[in-house]
Amino acid sequence: MNRSFSKVLRTLVVAAGLSLSLASGVSFAERTQMVPLPSPSGVDHPLYVPANPSNLAKGSEAQSRPANTEPGAGFIWDTANSDPYNSVSIPDKEASVLIQRSGQQWRLIRNGVITVYGAWLLALAFFAVVAMYTMKGSIKLSEPLTGVKIKRFNGFDRFTHWTMAFSFIALAFTGILILYGKYFAMPLMGGVAYGSFLMICKNIHNFTGPLFTLSIVIFFLLFVRKNIFGEGDMAWLMSFGGIFSGKHVPAGFFNFGEKFWFWFGMVFLGLIISASGFVLDMIVPFMDIQYLRGTMQLANIIHSSAAIFMTAMAMGHIYIGTIGMQGSIDGMKTGYVDAAWAKEHHEIWYNKINK
Repeated sequence: MNRSFSKVLRTLVVAAGLSLSLASGVSFAERTQMVPLPSPSGVDHPLYVPANPSNLAKGSEAQSRPANTEPGAGFIWDTANSDPYNSVSIPDKEASVLIQRSGQQWRLIRNGVITVYGAWLLALAFFAVVAMYTMKGSIKLSEPLTGVKIKRFNGFDRFTHWTMAFSFIALAFTGILILYGKYFAMPLMGGVAYGSFLMICKNIHNFTGPLFTLSIVIFFLLFVRKNIFGEGDMAWLMSFGGIFSGKHVPAGFFNFGEKFWFWFGMVFLGLIISASGFVLDMIVPFMDIQYLRGTMQLANIIHSSAAIFMTAMAMGHIYIGTIGMQGSIDGMKTGYVDAAWAKEHHEIWYNKINK
């Protein structure tokens, strides 16, 4: 009897305690305004209603299509899929943007515009060189070699030029693999081997870049005076260097074509490539740059576009300077050119040194 009474008493005490706890909780909830969690549509509570009331009608649509990227499609999606930076309690500002919409635009530009049209430009430049060599072959001198050598470049000039040339070739080769390798190299090598190979190419590309930039700066200081436009340049331009007429146009130390390559190809494009490459390597000196995703994407677009243009132009420069014209490579190979070559291709310069 006593045991039954004690069990009943304990049950009543527990029930009374639960009732008091529930009553106090309800009273506290009535005094404290608690904001409910937003639903996928984002329209269940006034705090989550879009600023534009017309967007309320899109709530059910946003709920059925969570990937809706239209503004006002949903509070959660708009917050995550936003370019502006939100507040985070950690130093990394990039963590405050969960989905960067401009990243999709960058991907479309890189894999669409740059990759496709860049490939066409490189292919046209390459086949133009092949067609030129097939039709005309190596441009021969109209007069036989005299055996008389004229000094054109000193040792330091040639060292700077070849440093720039070989670093450019290394950058062009690795850059093409980075941009196009997945289309032709990866199917042949396999994913694992290609990934390791591409990492080697990336390191070569990154460490060769500053050397290329330094050689451009030195080469510019060495030859900027000789690339000032002057006598003979307009005549060379109007006749396209005599490439169609077959007549040689008098030129100074450098002709107009070489000067155009110097100023536009080497200086303008070269420095744009270098500056954007420094951003991608995150080694920009003397400036405080925030290396954010948007900054890196813009730098990548500029870097790739300028590099493709420079590579296409370099094909013509390399062709003329090697197999395209008899005696052209001698100046950078030995420092000396034959008097017949100097008189035929750079007559104004030849006449000045022989006064």
